[in-house]
Amino acid sequence: MQRSDLFQEIVRDAVALVKETAKAGRGKLTVSPEVAALLESVQPRPSVPEMAAPAPVIPALSTSEPLASGTQEELPGIDSEVKACRKCGLCETRRNTVFGVGHPAAQLVFVGEAPGADEDRQGEPFVGRAGQLLTDIIVKGMQMRREDVYICNVLKCRPPENRDPNPEEVFHCEPYLLRQLDVIKPKVICALGRVAAQTLLRTSESTTRLRGRWHNYHGIPLRVTYHPAYLLRTPSDKGKCWEDVKEILKVLRGEVTPDMSGGLTAQRLV
Repeated sequence: MQRSDLFQEIVRDAVALVKETAKAGRGKLTVSPEVAALLESVQPRPSVPEMAAPAPVIPALSTSEPLASGTQEELPGIDSEVKACRKCGLCETRRNTVFGVGHPAAQLVFVGEAPGADEDRQGEPFVGRAGQLLTDIIVKGMQMRREDVYICNVLKCRPPENRDPNPEEVFHCEPYLLRQLDVIKPKVICALGRVAAQTLLRTSESTTRLRGRWHNYHGIPLRVTYHPAYLLRTPSDKGKCWEDVKEILKVLRGEVTPDMSGGLTAQRLV
């Protein structure tokens, strides 16, 4: 054990002793400013699961607090960080990172789970047939331009064989999404598909159960609908998707205020 690690362990033991002593008395213990500063400087490190661990569970802190405001970060700067990111194993298999496209101050953000093969090749989210259907939903259904909204994914790199994101990848990549949303400050998020919705809301509920109500993603109203790729396979559910879209439009037009009390509240990874 190195000296710095030993020092940290000694101080942590001292913290535990102070707390135990305080409990034995009146619940308070007076220490010098120097000792207080030393104890405050020692914080436990967040644990990140080993890549080899199957289906690791990452600690989560439930929160409904909105994202921080007043940031001066710009999307191109975050994009540059994503391009250089090597925090998980996906950096070894990706061709391109897929950051996001659209208006930097869009009122509506569409979020999928991760890039696919076409997106990995082109470096842009939602291209190919699924991307064209999403464009049709925006242009023909919502009477908006694709350039007026923002489109991105939770993960910025393609998982091999298009498998679902694992907890470690979400742990490292979701902060980029949160920073994107902090810059854009959208009025509504639309989660596209089961995996995106379950990942953002930390739930195992099905798309069917998650649809039809508003959820809270760090203070931003979130609506769940079907992924365009699913709608290509199951066109009979396009009508249900249109129901979701109409509810989103009501909020964007200011006709209703979304009630998030009956939905799920996101849990943020620590």
